[in-house]
Amino acid sequence: MGGRGAVADIDGGSTAAASRREPAPRKRADARRNEATLLDAAAAAFVASGVDVPVREIAARAGVGVGTIYRHFPTRADLIVAVYRHQVEACAEAGPALLATVGTPHAALAQWIDLFVDFLVTKHGLAEALQSDNAAFQTLHTYFLDRLVPVCAQLLEAAAVAGEIRTDLSAVELMRGVGNLCIGAADPRYDARRMVEILIAGLGVR
Repeated sequence: MGGRGAVADIDGGSTAAASRREPAPRKRADARRNEATLLDAAAAAFVASGVDVPVREIAARAGVGVGTIYRHFPTRADLIVAVYRHQVEACAEAGPALLATVGTPHAALAQWIDLFVDFLVTKHGLAEALQSDNAAFQTLHTYFLDRLVPVCAQLLEAAAVAGEIRTDLSAVELMRGVGNLCIGAADPRYDARRMVEILIAGLGVR
């Protein structure tokens, strides 16, 4: 009886403590969402106006005050690195989600590559901005490869197992090929996305 009472006390205490602590996780989740919104706005501003875009323009896109940005990211380099990592994570998380929800693995691969192209368009500008700190850039590049190569490999393998694409292409080869096609994407006479779509369509088994 005393033992059952002790268990009840532990459960009740845990529930009460969890109830008292409940608002904190919500705040943390809100903070994460707010930071993601800010980083998405910064990425869009970087694409539209370059990495030297005024902070006030980023703040306006995000719907926050300039002080909020400086509170989270004291320097422009801090913001650039955060945008880079945020976009890598979004691209990495999208791969398994697309495999689980899109009709075929080849279609999932095509949609993921489209997201990868969005990332690369931003990444070229970020890479140029970070070249002055080569060690930081190399660290981010390694992080980029470690996170995204396995995701691309998973998508390629799923499409190959389904018999939808050829099997003699590695993830690194595909990502490098897409990256090369995205060079010069700022030229209005060149449609990088269309060239990438042709590449992905060409992977199909005939």
